[in-house]
Amino acid sequence: MTTVSESVSSAPARPLKRSPVYPKAVSGVIRQAKWAILIVCLAIYYVVPWIRWDRGAGKPHQAVLFDLASQRFYIFSIELWPQDIWLLVVAMIAAAIALFLVSSIVGRVWCGYACPQTIWTDLFMLVERRIEGDRNARMKRDAKPLTFDKAWRKIAKDLAWVVIAFWTGGAATMYFANAPTIVETFWTGNADSNVYIATALLTAATYFMAGWTRSEYFCSYMCPWPRFQFAMSDEQTMSVTYRTWRGEPRGKGKAVRGNLGDCIDCASCVHVCPVGIDIRDGLQGECINCGLCMDACNHVMARTGRDPWLISWDSTANLQARTEGKPPVPFRFKRTRTVFYTVALVALSLFMAGALVERPLLKIVAEHDRAPLYVPLPGGGVRNAYTLHIANKVADAGNIRLTVHGIPGAVLSTEAQRANALDALLLPVPADDNGEFRVFVTIPSQAAVSTGSISLTAERLSDRAKAETSAVFMTGHKL
Repeated sequence: MTTVSESVSSAPARPLKRSPVYPKAVSGVIRQAKWAILIVCLAIYYVVPWIRWDRGAGKPHQAVLFDLASQRFYIFSIELWPQDIWLLVVAMIAAAIALFLVSSIVGRVWCGYACPQTIWTDLFMLVERRIEGDRNARMKRDAKPLTFDKAWRKIAKDLAWVVIAFWTGGAATMYFANAPTIVETFWTGNADSNVYIATALLTAATYFMAGWTRSEYFCSYMCPWPRFQFAMSDEQTMSVTYRTWRGEPRGKGKAVRGNLGDCIDCASCVHVCPVGIDIRDGLQGECINCGLCMDACNHVMARTGRDPWLISWDSTANLQARTEGKPPVPFRFKRTRTVFYTVALVALSLFMAGALVERPLLKIVAEHDRAPLYVPLPGGGVRNAYTLHIANKVADAGNIRLTVHGIPGAVLSTEAQRANALDALLLPVPADDNGEFRVFVTIPSQAAVSTGSISLTAERLSDRAKAETSAVFMTGHKL
């Protein structure tokens, strides 16, 4: 009987140049699940830009909007400024860890069910079957010389692909501008040239990736994930697996099996595979764990009167044990890698949630003038100039009270009121916007002894929120 190690090592090398793959249509539980996930994912992708979200007057009412022009990312009630971009980085890291966790549990299930490449490839192949027919019809037609029937089917298929790709690229641009507006301006010829360029590039990319490279090339050679997916897996990882202990030795026929296994060597599992591999060769990097071979094999098992799930989700540990005639090995979730990924994911999620809740809605940054660094005043006083950037991240405009601390006697003034220095200034900052102000800090002669540090505090009068920044005060005297 073939062992697991022999099954894995016997997998043939996949040459870069190979015959085209003609996946056969299949029905079953797995295929229905994939259709359901495809519909949900496409619905989310196409519908989300049209969801409205009331943010008040003067604000965009699109629920999810990456407004590059105004440098704002809106995700329902969350509004991210450029200073908050690190939160998106943390979110991407958390998503990567979640992918590692899923892969350590059920292998490349993301690739087989929810990856955009898989979603659109499945959609394109559905259109192809509707126009050109299933596997055998396409293979026979492609093997014959060009005829009118072959030509119109190819042209119709490609036109349908272009239409799908166009709506895919067009929908992507709606995430970066108001969806109703961009649709109207696009079709009236008034949209920005970047919209047309982006739509054209995304259309071409979708058509090429989903229509021509498909899973057979993209998932095998272009995507980096297969190169290190095995580092995420171990002997307990559940993957699409051919149960050699049931299927071997193979043999043709269905009536009298004798000492033969359940596999009748019909190659149905190979014919439905979108990447064109034989799952019976063992674990392979090209396998995207879509599970369509399970549906195909279950149909064969039903016709031959055998139990279903000759191909099923299973772990290497259990497969090895059953092959050696030992009791089944139960799946074990709690392992070093899964615990590590889970703890890391929970910690990052909690950190990100806390950062979102506690992120400052008022921020101040001070830039010291470089020329001159300081201005000596009559009587021995010294004045420094600063450019202040105050971010007011709330929907209400209001006055910001600015005070200075750190050097006794320091006072504030503006460009228009240099002679009228005060202990505090009121600076108007628009709602959900930045305010830029040139402010002077002056210290009296008795304090002008050495270069020191000051702190500038901004307080929003409407809710008493505060923000503080430090700055160097130059006097010309060393510490």
